[in-house]
Amino acid sequence: MIFRVPFVWVQFFILYVSCDSGPLEDVVIDRYDIPKICPREVQMGDFVRYHYNGSLKDGQKFDSSYDRGIAVAGFAGVGRLITGLDRGILGMCVNERRKLIVPPHLGYGSIGVPGMIPADATLYFDLILVDVWNKNDQLQITTLEKPSHVTCNRTVQDSDFVRYHYNGTLLDGTFFDSSYSRSSTYDTYVGSGWLIKGMDQGLLGMCPGEKRKIIIPPFLAYGEKGYGTVIPPQSSLVFHVLLIDLHNPKDGITLQNQVLPDICKRKAVTGDYVRYHYNGTLMDGLFFDSSYSRNTTYNTYIGMGYIIPGMDAGLQGVCIGEKRRIIIPPHLGYGESGVANSIPGSAVLVFDVHIIDFHNPKDSVDIEVTHKPDTCNITAKKGDFIKYHYNCSLLDGTQIFSSHDSDNMQQITLGRNNVIDGLDTGLQGMCVGEKRTVHVPPHLAHGQSGARGVPPSAVLRFDLELTHLEDGVPEGYLFIWLEDTPENLFEAMDLDKNLEVPLEEFSTFLKTQASEKRGRFVPGVEPDQSIEDMFGNQDRNKDGKITADELKLKNEEEADIVHEEL
Repeated sequence: MIFRVPFVWVQFFILYVSCDSGPLEDVVIDRYDIPKICPREVQMGDFVRYHYNGSLKDGQKFDSSYDRGIAVAGFAGVGRLITGLDRGILGMCVNERRKLIVPPHLGYGSIGVPGMIPADATLYFDLILVDVWNKNDQLQITTLEKPSHVTCNRTVQDSDFVRYHYNGTLLDGTFFDSSYSRSSTYDTYVGSGWLIKGMDQGLLGMCPGEKRKIIIPPFLAYGEKGYGTVIPPQSSLVFHVLLIDLHNPKDGITLQNQVLPDICKRKAVTGDYVRYHYNGTLMDGLFFDSSYSRNTTYNTYIGMGYIIPGMDAGLQGVCIGEKRRIIIPPHLGYGESGVANSIPGSAVLVFDVHIIDFHNPKDSVDIEVTHKPDTCNITAKKGDFIKYHYNCSLLDGTQIFSSHDSDNMQQITLGRNNVIDGLDTGLQGMCVGEKRTVHVPPHLAHGQSGARGVPPSAVLRFDLELTHLEDGVPEGYLFIWLEDTPENLFEAMDLDKNLEVPLEEFSTFLKTQASEKRGRFVPGVEPDQSIEDMFGNQDRNKDGKITADELKLKNEEEADIVHEEL
């Protein structure tokens, strides 16, 4: 495929001279090692770099590029080399090895090279081609892999800042540098003169996660000077590049993949306290942190400088239950410093967040009436004894408690600190049969500490149904009179008139008053328990009976002694 007509003629000529000992008329070529892949062959006018050993017919070496440690460089087929080499190099592939026999008239002829090559000497060359390029060459870009796990919404443009990994070799595969060996990306601006021209051009249009092979001719690389001892002059360069991320200094945050709840009554604003879950990755998908791994939400105020500026901005306007992706450029993230071993310097951050709830410290209880009976003349107030069913959950739907689980209604006296403040407020004003949904902010619930099953700073949702309502009794009382107290209470209580009242007599008396509607026990407590407690308070000497001297009404008690009694 790569043989030319003159070469076929040479092969024929070689066979001819093998039968005739006369002098060679053309160069003899032995292609003894040909690479499997040969994307390009040397043509006239190409610039080549090659290594060689040169010897005479008796095997004596007269020259070697290996001894000088640098490949020979020059144009092929334009008369700048001896004619035999000019012809022998044409059609070579990079990394191909050839042996050339050059007759004198195609070498140094009858003059030779004094002190090195005798006159009329036949020359023997062992060559390997290491590089070839042409002044008309362009950058060669091959896309090796496109990212499959991310959508390419943006590609590299001039003035972007990029982070990428690379392996750098010469055209023959000789390694000269790698970012992987330093365990750090190469970070730079594109199109600002910080890179060689070929890399500036080769990075344009790349997506994060994309892999490219970029072949750069010397005039778009380090040219005639090369680079130190690792890149010889006039070297073509091959870079295998993996783009990690990109951003522009003018970038703001980017919001993607928003999933909104069906109902969004309110959106978060500066000063709100937000609880959210997140997964954090770099732009190439590399994981660096997750709240899920700690099994707890991240909780913070927004718009007040407690979090990185990009997240502060990205959480503005969220709804409870919303999911969104927030892409944060480094100048709104952790900047050039990064974070220890988890976030590299100048890294673009990708957060997938799920908003669990938010509130404002100024929030009050939010009450929504979901059902109200036709008749609602009597409503619950502080001091009333009520019974109700409830379901308590977080705003993400996680159920915490339910009275239906045990089939026991909750019963409390409103305004007595029997329940959290927000729930107490939410129950007030209800009718029997009414249903409500009540949202309680954490400062009116379990606060920053949380409770069993309740995370710190959580907003609680209560679905309530009031089933019973009755007047309570004043705080500290276990029994109250609905009519005037008997003029001589002890005499009325001493049923057998023996000047002492045991527990049984005390109990019979109070139960009679309650049954005849002259008084009533505190609701929500078994009467017998209230009676025992009151009797214990009145039996001051603990002899099992109450005397007239011991019996006192509550308002007769000393101001600094409190008894839950009559």
